Amino acid sequence: MDKTKPYEISKHVVLEAFRRVKANKGAAGIDDENLEAFEKNLKNNLYKIWNRMSSGSYFPPAVKAVEIPKKSGGKRVLGVPTVADRVAQMVVKIYFEPKVEPHFHPDSYGYRPGKSAADALAVTRQRCWRYDWVLEFDIKGLFDNIDHELLMKAVRKHTDSPWEMLYIQRWLKAPFARPNGEVKERTKGTPQGGVISPVLANLFLHYAFDMWMTRKHSEKPFARYADDAVAHCRSKQDAERLRDDLRERLAECGLELHPTKTHVVYCKDEDRRGDHSVIKFDFLGYTFRPRRSKSKHGKYFINFTPAVSEEARTNMRQTIRGWRMHLKPDKSLEDLSRMFNPVIRGWVNYYGRFYRSELYSVLKHMNRALVQWARRKYKKLTGHRRRAEYWLGQIARRDQRLFVHWEMGIHPAVG
Repeated sequence: MDKTKPYEISKHVVLEAFRRVKANKGAAGIDDENLEAFEKNLKNNLYKIWNRMSSGSYFPPAVKAVEIPKKSGGKRVLGVPTVADRVAQMVVKIYFEPKVEPHFHPDSYGYRPGKSAADALAVTRQRCWRYDWVLEFDIKGLFDNIDHELLMKAVRKHTDSPWEMLYIQRWLKAPFARPNGEVKERTKGTPQGGVISPVLANLFLHYAFDMWMTRKHSEKPFARYADDAVAHCRSKQDAERLRDDLRERLAECGLELHPTKTHVVYCKDEDRRGDHSVIKFDFLGYTFRPRRSKSKHGKYFINFTPAVSEEARTNMRQTIRGWRMHLKPDKSLEDLSRMFNPVIRGWVNYYGRFYRSELYSVLKHMNRALVQWARRKYKKLTGHRRRAEYWLGQIARRDQRLFVHWEMGIHPAVG
C-alpha cells in the first residue's frame, strides 16, 4: 500500500475489478476503447486508475447515451461508461457492496449476490396460493429519477470511507454524451448500464420501499426485483389502500408509480369464486393466471400459477427469426448447435421452470427454423418440407444432445 496517497485502495482490488468487468463483457464508451484495446496496455491502464483513485484525482468521463427500444414502446436510454470507468466503478462496488448487502431485505431479489429472478418467482407463486389479492406495480423511470441528495444520505449511513462517497457522488453527476454530440448534465438519476448503479438503486429502494413496507404494511409480503414488484394482500380493499399509500410514499421520494403497469389482481383458482375483471399479472417474464393443472393423484383442477408470458414467447421467436438460419447453408448442424444451443438452454432453464409446456411452441418454432435451414442446405430436401422434417427428426432421435429441446423430446415431426 502506498502511504503517500490520501486514500488506501488495493492494487489487487483494481486487478480483480478488471477481471469482473472483462467477464461481464460490454461495449466501448465515448472513447471507443473496447475491452481488447484496453487489455493491450493493461498494466499501465490499471496503474493509472489506481493512481488517480487513490490520490482523489479520478474524474469519470461522460457516459455514452445509447437508446434502445422498450418492449412496451418508446425508448430507454442506457448509459455506457468507458472500460476504464467501469473498472473504477467496480473497485468502489467491491468495497461498498459488502457494507450494504447484509442490511438489504430478504425479499429484494434484483442484482444481488446469491439471489435471482427465479427465486422471486418461486416465492411469489407460493404466496399467490396463500393470499387472494396482489398489487402488481412498477416504478416509472427509476434509474432516471433517483434523488441524489436522498441517495447520498443513504450512502453515508453505510460507509464512512471518504473516497467511496467522493466517487459515488462524481458518478451521479457524470454527464450523458448523446449520439448527436450534445452533452447533458445530470441532476438526478443513476445511469442504467453503470456498474455501481444497481447497488445504488437497491439502496435507494431499500429505504424508499422495503423498509417502509416493513414499518407500515408488515402483514403484506412482497417480492421486489429492482423497480418491478408484487405485494400480497388479504382483500381488495387492502390492495387498493396499499396502492394509494405507495403512490404517496414514492412521491415523497421523488418517484412515481407507473400508471399503466400498476394493477390490483385477484388470484382466482378452483376455490376462489366471484367475478373480478383482473385475474392475471406479468412478473419477470412470466404471466401468473388461473391454469388447468393436474394433482399428484391425477385429478385436474384450476390453479393460479405462472408460465412464460406471451411477450417473452414473442421475443424468443423474434430472436430465432433474427438468427436467419435459412441463410446459413454453409454451416453444419454441429455449427448451429454451438452457435444457438447455449441461448436455448438459457431459455429452457429460466422459462421452463414453471408450467414448462407453455414454452413448447417456441421450441417447435426452433425446429421449423432448422427444417428451413436443411431445405436450403441439401438439394434433395429443397421443396420437400415433410421429407426435411423426417430427415431432421431421425437425426434428433439419434443425436438428442445436439439441441437441448431435442433432449426434452421435442423433435421435428417424423412420418
